[in-house]
Amino acid sequence: MPLALLALAVGAFGIGTTEFVMMGLLPDVASDLGISIPTAGHLVSAYALGVVIGAPLLAAVTARMPRRRVLIGLMVLFVVGNAVSAAAPDYHWLLVARFVSGLPHGAFFGVGAVVATSLVAPERKARSVSLMFLGLTVANIIGVPVATAMGQQLGWRATFLAVSAIGLAAIGSLLALVPADHGHGTAVGVRDELRALRPLPVWLALGTTVAGFGALFAAYSYITPMLTDAAGFAASGVTLLLALFGVGATIGNLLGGRLADHSLRGTLFGGLISLGAVLALFPLLMRTEWSAPLAVLLLGLTAFVTGSPLQLMVMEKAAAAPSLASSANQAAFNLANAGGAWIGGLALAAGFGVTSPALAGAALAVLGLAVAAASYGVDRRRGQRGTGRLVAAHAPAEPELAHR
Repeated sequence: MPLALLALAVGAFGIGTTEFVMMGLLPDVASDLGISIPTAGHLVSAYALGVVIGAPLLAAVTARMPRRRVLIGLMVLFVVGNAVSAAAPDYHWLLVARFVSGLPHGAFFGVGAVVATSLVAPERKARSVSLMFLGLTVANIIGVPVATAMGQQLGWRATFLAVSAIGLAAIGSLLALVPADHGHGTAVGVRDELRALRPLPVWLALGTTVAGFGALFAAYSYITPMLTDAAGFAASGVTLLLALFGVGATIGNLLGGRLADHSLRGTLFGGLISLGAVLALFPLLMRTEWSAPLAVLLLGLTAFVTGSPLQLMVMEKAAAAPSLASSANQAAFNLANAGGAWIGGLALAAGFGVTSPALAGAALAVLGLAVAAASYGVDRRRGQRGTGRLVAAHAPAEPELAHR
């Protein structure tokens, strides 16, 4: 695997850290700025909104630019957003800064996935994407806990300065490791890029992402009360348990990338079935202190097995605009985050019990499987098999990198 993937992983590590660290810093931010914790929670929503808006927009307007330059520009915007967050004089400035910080998130992963797959042989495309996403999963093991502890000891502003430094390191890595002669994106206009997203298979692929990862976030958004109220863990032990989720996600991400290179559709179906089964067993697994950590580990593993297959499937279905499609899939991930948390909250509010969000997640996993099956049916009617190597067949060729 080329070293350029390391540069993409460094960027992904910074993005993953800034996305999730705010959850742990909410009490500190609320106290410092004189706002309530629910109001501070809007800072999480502002970031997610930035991702949803920025992912397709930035990917579309930069479609004709050299992708190396696009990646560097996105990380510059990332650094600016986090630096302004560190210096924000009040809540409203911080809200805007968090929105700006989220803008490059989806486009970076989207364009990065296209760059990653262009650097390797066709039979290694899924693994190249999983190695880029490795930065995101490792952020949940190392980046978020360390950044949270830093914020609690040195102040939350120090955390965002540290994240800005990670962004600068990513820029240096991109300059040093991504080939300077990396080809331009698809030479079409924004209207043509958007037209590539019209076909039904593209929307079915995006729908699979929303439902599949919505299943994850329906449960994970409420994992802390499950661990404390159902499994009986002390609140002080939750942080270590959540690191197990990151370990599982890292294993699942690497495993999914390797399996998807052999069978994209089989890996996707198997991952969704496994995720649904784990979530369905959550009420049982959360009863004891020995099985609850296993449930957290398996949740991360089964959910992230589907990450690389979903990314490649969307790129396959919109091969005429792979950067835009890949970025739109990142917006779908964040819609899954918001929608899954909302659905899990409905189950809790209805009084079904502290582990009921996991059962709601299991239902979403079944829905994701049904959408994936519908996508497979459409492909069969159109004479496609969707093996996962169609990306190589349809994606725009970049011969100058084929040997790297």
